[in-house]
Amino acid sequence: MTRSSRYRPERLAALIQSTVASALASEVKDPRVGFVTVTDARVAPDASYATIHVSVLGPDEAKAAAMEGLESARGFLRSYLARALPLRTAPELHFVLDRTLEHAARIERLLADIKRDEPGP
Repeated sequence: MTRSSRYRPERLAALIQSTVASALASEVKDPRVGFVTVTDARVAPDASYATIHVSVLGPDEAKAAAMEGLESARGFLRSYLARALPLRTAPELHFVLDRTLEHAARIERLLADIKRDEPGP
C-alpha cells in the first residue's frame, strides 16, 4: 500500500485544497495571486494530478495575470505539497479559473431585471 493510497480521493482533494490555499496566503509572494481564492480541488484516482479551481476578483486582465502567477508558482506549490502532506509524490497541479461567482451574479442581475419589469398589481 502506497502512502497516497491511504487517502480517498475526496479527502486528498480537501487536503490539497486547504494546503494550496494556505500556501497562496502565506508563502507565495507573487502580487499577481493576491486576490486568488481556491474554490475546489479534484484529484485523479491515482493521485498523479490535481485540478485546482480558483476564483479571482477583478477585471479580465487581473484574472489573466493571476493565472500566469499561479502557473509561475506551480513548481513551488507542488514542492510545498510534497513537504506538507505525507505523499510518495506530489500530484501535478493544473489550475482552472472558476467563474461560478460571475455566473451567479449575472443570474441575480437578470432576475432583478425581470422582477423590476413585471407589472405591479
